[in-house]
Amino acid sequence: MRARPLALALVAALVAVAGVALAENRLAVVDLQHAVMQTEDGMRAQAMLKKLFDRRQQELDRKQGQLGADRESIEKQSQFLSRRALQRRLEIWQAQMVELQTVFVEYNKELQKKQNELTQPIISKMLGVVRRIATGRGIDMVIDKQAVPYTRADLDLTDMVVQAYNSGGDAPPPDEPPKAP
Repeated sequence: MRARPLALALVAALVAVAGVALAENRLAVVDLQHAVMQTEDGMRAQAMLKKLFDRRQQELDRKQGQLGADRESIEKQSQFLSRRALQRRLEIWQAQMVELQTVFVEYNKELQKKQNELTQPIISKMLGVVRRIATGRGIDMVIDKQAVPYTRADLDLTDMVVQAYNSGGDAPPPDEPPKAP
């Protein structure tokens, strides 16, 4: 019986110490994905990806339109074709449809790979900027904003990180407060 009140007191003491330790840490957040896309490099990467995507999409649309026209042609001629000829045309059409789907998947993989190639150097540089800003301001931990359901606006370093990145990666002076959105 005596052990239980002692255990409760110990847990309460640990919670109080943890609360004090947590209160001493300085935290901030950065919306890394948003920040990357707001940098000049990120915007250039987006434009390159859009250009590549649009070109691929036009090609897919053209092929899909051709398959649609082929399907209509098969349906119109189905009354006049022998069963064997109809079956053969449908098999060819289905093979072309599968090929189009495969091309679509390959294009998506290619776009994802290209996006990673273009954004990875930006993210690496961005993380360096975040580190410099956090160190300069005495911030102990920076969390991706998308990982937390709520944060005060004054804890958000996203705009500051984008500005520092665009100006060459230099962090602003430590005494400059973060901008509220």
